[in-house]
Amino acid sequence: MGVAIKLPQLRLRHSERPAPAKRKRKPAAPGHEAPAASRRQRHGAAKGATRKVAAAAAEKQPRNFRWLNRILILLGVGVVSIAALQAYITLQSIPVERITVTGELEHTRTAAVQDMVYPALAGGFLGADLGRVQQQLEGLPWIRQASVRRVWPNALEIHVVEQLPIARWGEQGFLNHEGEVFRPSQRKAWQTLPVLSGPEGQAPALMRNYQRLVDLLKPMGLSLSALAVDDRAQMTATLSGGQLLKIGGVDFLERMNRFKTVYRAELAAQMENIESIDLRYERGLAVALRPTAADTDATGENDKA
Repeated sequence: MGVAIKLPQLRLRHSERPAPAKRKRKPAAPGHEAPAASRRQRHGAAKGATRKVAAAAAEKQPRNFRWLNRILILLGVGVVSIAALQAYITLQSIPVERITVTGELEHTRTAAVQDMVYPALAGGFLGADLGRVQQQLEGLPWIRQASVRRVWPNALEIHVVEQLPIARWGEQGFLNHEGEVFRPSQRKAWQTLPVLSGPEGQAPALMRNYQRLVDLLKPMGLSLSALAVDDRAQMTATLSGGQLLKIGGVDFLERMNRFKTVYRAELAAQMENIESIDLRYERGLAVALRPTAADTDATGENDKA
């Protein structure tokens, strides 16, 4: 007969405890087995949640620096603006120290141009009103066109084109090649120019006709001393020999071509004896001769009788 002996139970250390047995998954019932896609979705959802948490944590960090960045940007803009303002004020205070005048000046003194410009430069190099300077220069009698530009850092360059008188206009005026009227104070040197006269506003058209006449008469050895147009647009030219050429107001080229043909055929040798030539005919012209000494004596005798 055996004897049963009860031994005391000893506590095992934590390290000596046997590992718990892995819990076996209960197999799913037939027809209820979870598909592999569902497992992957759960796994992906877990990873996505982890990424969102990480992104949220990363996003929270720079928020603390956003206001600091904005303040730094505003400070930078302010510094640049102040520097630009100071530079502008400095440039505004720079005076114009040199004025250069270019162009062929025969009737306008360079000193007169400079003296006229200086009052408009009170605003300094940048504040100078260049448009006003240009208008003042073009208001001078002999200046037709002027251009003004700044030359850094403290100079102005002025280019001037003087008037070129082509003919006299009335008693005191002159015409340039475009028929513009100007009235300079000095006129003695140009008193030998041809005289053009007509109603107000007809100067440009009369200048064009004058230039056409000069071109047509030059091959014949003839020149003009005067050209006039009346209120009825009837044009009369005076040749340098004193002969009147009555052209009229229409068919200008046709009448001048007719005159050229007759002049070369018959009139060239008689021009000294011709007083006037009337071209205002459809198919010909009329020539009036100057009175001779015999005609004057005969007229005198007739008057005595």
